Amino acid sequence: MKTIKFKLREGEEFIQLIQLLKATSLVDSGATAQFVVSEGMVKRNGEVELRKRAKCIPGDVIEFNHQVIELM
Repeated sequence: MKTIKFKLREGEEFIQLIQLLKATSLVDSGATAQFVVSEGMVKRNGEVELRKRAKCIPGDVIEFNHQVIELM
């Protein structure tokens, strides 16, 4: 699995899951991001995450399509 380290912008406390998938280029559009989350294809900290706007915070680990995103 490939690991992507993602750092939140200065002053941000979280990023929404669908925004994170787009920001890391793991999906090409917001519609695709919403689809993969609603279909149960994304894990957050080892659990399937179905909330499209889940607040991802530093320390979270997101898994999708053989990719891992580590939030810093």
